[in-house]
Amino acid sequence: AAFKQGGKFAGWTTGAEDDAYYHPLMLPQGFGQVNLVPHWLRGGQTQTFCDAVCPQGHLCEEGLAPKTITTPEYQGMANYSYHLDAGKFAPFLQKHCTEKLGVRHVQADVRNVNLSESGDIKSLSTEQVGDIPGDLFVDCTGFSSLLLGKALGVGFKDCSDILFCDTALAVQVPHEMHNSPIASHTLSTAHSAGWTWDIELPTRRGVGYVYSSRHISHEAAEEEFARYIGPRYKELTARRIPIRPGHREIFWKKNCVAVGLAAGFLEPLESSAIVLSELSAKLIAEQMPANREVMDIVAARFNEVTGYRWGRIIDFLKLHYVLTKRTDSQFWIDNVAPETVPERLRNLLHLWTYQPPWFFDEFDRLEEVFPAASYQYVLYGMGFRGEALPGDTSDTRAMAQGYRAENAAMTRKMLASLPRNRDLVKKIQEFGLQAV
Repeated sequence: AAFKQGGKFAGWTTGAEDDAYYHPLMLPQGFGQVNLVPHWLRGGQTQTFCDAVCPQGHLCEEGLAPKTITTPEYQGMANYSYHLDAGKFAPFLQKHCTEKLGVRHVQADVRNVNLSESGDIKSLSTEQVGDIPGDLFVDCTGFSSLLLGKALGVGFKDCSDILFCDTALAVQVPHEMHNSPIASHTLSTAHSAGWTWDIELPTRRGVGYVYSSRHISHEAAEEEFARYIGPRYKELTARRIPIRPGHREIFWKKNCVAVGLAAGFLEPLESSAIVLSELSAKLIAEQMPANREVMDIVAARFNEVTGYRWGRIIDFLKLHYVLTKRTDSQFWIDNVAPETVPERLRNLLHLWTYQPPWFFDEFDRLEEVFPAASYQYVLYGMGFRGEALPGDTSDTRAMAQGYRAENAAMTRKMLASLPRNRDLVKKIQEFGLQAV
C-alpha cells in the first residue's frame, strides 16, 4: 500500500500541456465558517483555487507523504486514503474476518437460487457443499447479479446516455527502479475518447484506459494506451474489461441486498465504486433488520438512501466532463450536449453561476458521497467562473483573509517537514507506526 492524498486531473479542460488541477482530500480552510470561493474570485485568482485554500496540491506536486514516521496510526497532518494492491487486500480481509470476526468462509460454485413461496430466497444450491440456506442474502456476484438481478428480476437502469465510457484496458507496470518516487495521488489524464488512471504502489503502477467504444475502436484505443505507457507496453499484457454504466432499479428486494458490482457500476473515476460499497456495507450493518417482519421497511429506507447516492455520484462524475472546453474529438463535444446532463446538475450549474456552491446546495445528507468542497475543487479547477457574486461583509472578508494566511503558513510548514511518500513507506515497512 501507499498513501493517497487526492487526484490530479490532466488535460480535462483544454487538453493543453499545462492543463491540470487537483481534487485533494482536505477541506478548504475554515470550510465550516466561511465560503472562500467568492473571496478567491475577487482576489484576482493569482493562485489556483486548490492552492489558495489548502496545502494538499503542493504536497502532491512534491510527492510528499501526509504524515511523518512519528505520527500515530490513522492520524495525519493532511487527510489521506490509500492506494492498495487489491489482489493482496482481499485475502487479507478474508483472513481477518475468518480468524478474528467468526465468519465462516465457504468456497463453492452457485448453481441455482431457490425461492420460497413468498418470493424470498430460501437457499443457494452449490456444486461442492449442497444447499446453503439463509435469512438475508447479500448479492456480491459482480456484474452478473445472480441473486438480485437474475433470480429476483430487478431491472437495470442504463446510464450510458450520460456517462459514455464502456470499456477499460488495465495493466500493471513495474517500476523501472526499486526506489522510484511514489506519487501520493491518482493521476487521471484525459485522452481523445476517455481517460487513463495511473496509481503508484511501492513495486508497480496500476494503469488503465477507460474509453467509449462509440467514439474510438478497440484497436485505436490500445494504440493510444500504448503511447501513454511507452516502450514497455510491448512487454505487458493488458486486460480488456467491458463496462455497462448503470445500476439496479432498486438495491434491496425481499431478503436480498446487492453491494458492489452486483448493485451497479459507472466508471472508476473518483473511487466512487469503493465509496459506495463501504457506505452500503455500513448501512446494512447499522440497519440490520431484527426479523423478517421489519425487513421490508429497512429495505425501503436502504433503497431511498442508496438511490440518492447513485444519483449524486452520476452528477459528480458528469461534472468532470460537462465543464470541458475541448473540441478536438467527438467524445468531448458530445459530453457537453445538454441532453446528456442530468436535470439536477443543470440546475445546480445555473445556480452556481450566481452563488458558489456551499453547504446548502442540496448537500444535506449526513453522509454525502462527495461534499460541496469536492464540487468546488472540480468547478474552479476546470475554470468555471460566476457572472455575479453575493455581497459579503467586513467580518467575512477578515475571516477569509485570516484563513488564506493560515493556509499559506500551513503550506510552508508542511513542505518543510513532511517526508517523501516513498521514504515514509520504506520507514513504516522497517519500523512500523506508533499504535493508537
